[in-house]
Amino acid sequence: MTDDFSDLPDFSEFDFSEPSEPRPTPPRRTRRSRRRRNTPSRRFWGLLLFLVLLGLAAWQLPRRFSAIYHATATPSPTASPAPTATATPTVTPSPMPAGTPMPTPVSLQYPNGLTVLSLQDGLYSQLFAYNPQGLPLTRLTADATDHITPALSPDGQTLAYAARTAQGWDLFLLSLQDGQATPITHDAAYDAAPSWSPDGLWLAYEHYENQNLDIFIRDRNGEQAPIRLTMHPAADYAPAWAPQGRLVAFVSTREGTPQIFIANLDKPENERFTRLSQPEQGPARHPTWSADGRYLAWSQTTNGMPTLYVWDAAHPDRLPRAIGMGWWPQWSPDGLLAAVVRLPNQDALTAYDPERGLALPLMDLPGTVTGFTVGNAALPWPLPAAFQQAASITPTPKWTPLANPNGPNGRLDVVPLPKVKAPYPKLSDAADEAFAALRQALAQKAGWDVLGTLDNAYVPLTAPLPEGLGQDWLYTGRAFALPTTPIQAGWMVVVREDIAPYTYWRVYVRAAKQDGTQGQPLHDLPWDFNARFSGDITAFEQGGAYAPAVPPGYWVDVTALALAFGWERLPALPDWRAYLPGARFNEFVLRQGLTWQQAMEQIYPQDAILTPTPHPTANIPIVPPTPTP
Repeated sequence: MTDDFSDLPDFSEFDFSEPSEPRPTPPRRTRRSRRRRNTPSRRFWGLLLFLVLLGLAAWQLPRRFSAIYHATATPSPTASPAPTATATPTVTPSPMPAGTPMPTPVSLQYPNGLTVLSLQDGLYSQLFAYNPQGLPLTRLTADATDHITPALSPDGQTLAYAARTAQGWDLFLLSLQDGQATPITHDAAYDAAPSWSPDGLWLAYEHYENQNLDIFIRDRNGEQAPIRLTMHPAADYAPAWAPQGRLVAFVSTREGTPQIFIANLDKPENERFTRLSQPEQGPARHPTWSADGRYLAWSQTTNGMPTLYVWDAAHPDRLPRAIGMGWWPQWSPDGLLAAVVRLPNQDALTAYDPERGLALPLMDLPGTVTGFTVGNAALPWPLPAAFQQAASITPTPKWTPLANPNGPNGRLDVVPLPKVKAPYPKLSDAADEAFAALRQALAQKAGWDVLGTLDNAYVPLTAPLPEGLGQDWLYTGRAFALPTTPIQAGWMVVVREDIAPYTYWRVYVRAAKQDGTQGQPLHDLPWDFNARFSGDITAFEQGGAYAPAVPPGYWVDVTALALAFGWERLPALPDWRAYLPGARFNEFVLRQGLTWQQAMEQIYPQDAILTPTPHPTANIPIVPPTPTP
């Protein structure tokens, strides 16, 4: 590797767009004050009028907001034909979670062009394409390996992405015209998250070497030695190459929590890097440039809400402005900001018009997003043979339910889990097959039997749980709790994900093989629950703190894989900062649309179900409620 930037291409012909002239501020109008007599009669009639108007507003507002949030996002019809078979369910709208900015009821459609998503589809992440102008969510890959972090080339002809091979993770170029994929890296190290240079001849990407993530640059043909852009001992990843060619935005943990930095290729190394995001706003992720290179957007968790921020390069001294909710933004060629929104147990797609402040209703996605790109591209019709073969695959069930109502009065039995160590190694007959399927998949991905030992599985009514868990899902036989001992041994980490108004957790386990053939490098700082005992008063009050560094090695996302097999995570109880069992970071539930009461009645008669006095934090819903004005 070399750090000489003389080999970089000359993008001098690309200049930043000239900033537009600011609009003059209109003069403030003044109003003459008038003195009025404040009599008791006037105060009485004024108060009466205020109460009448308040009552009318309270009656009308819920109806208006309900109409807004149940609007249907319908793509514009075109004459272009659509594939006859898709590998995933049709995208459907869902209500926005609590705290989402209210969308204005004005016409706004999802960005034109091609959207490519990497989605967790059972055991592997696969590539899917979507175009609102006639192409439903269509599978592009179907081979038995993971495909992540896609990026469309500037000319719209090629898709760069990362895929796992027999040696590890490599970068590939996929031709959208014939569906042929070509590798451009061939080493055992992890290479992912490619970002194109403006002329489409170079790629910036994240590279894992010597137990650290750094950013490298290489030519698209893979003929020259890669050039190292960052060499900090902290993690540097997720590059985004500006359309002008001389700036590369990326995420770094060099100042603690992940923040957005810019590398200026025209400056010396000691002056090259500048932080843009504000650390006090929370962890930042996924930078993306607008097509003209003027705006940079990213997501940052602020006050428990993943929020989209936009920075104006024409006015670099101005603070970034928040425009809405989102986990992963991508600028479209027509100036809209597409975004993936992370819900508690589902990812969704939306779009914003930053100028008019509009937002689309959320469209549910059938898996956890592991990559996202939007570009001025299109797939040929008919689809190339490679795409046709992938798109025609019919999804098969992840497991075959074999629930038999053999219990009294047609109820389900609680059946044993073979070779599982737990206080009560049993689950409901409606959940044991789903558990077995997830156990096998997780063992294949991680290389060890993660679910062979559990803190809890089924808990009988005669075995009380800790305070606040009186109506926990463990009683239903449809939940299990991962063991916590691997955390102390360094084989499990927990990442905090705030989805207002609740706190959720993402669980990772260490892969048995650390050569890149299992798992992938961790990008987020884990949450350290033990920091509450460090003597730091802030960590004590917050229920812990972020770990000082990203742990090295390759890790497997348990939460994403569990969700692919139907197992949902639970929110932390409101008192989790002072009460560790309330965090519930290790508990997963197979709800299948049932309420807790309905799940209990599958295995118990109604008169046997204990209904203790509710704890004020016990009945927290899994999905945040509909926002109220």
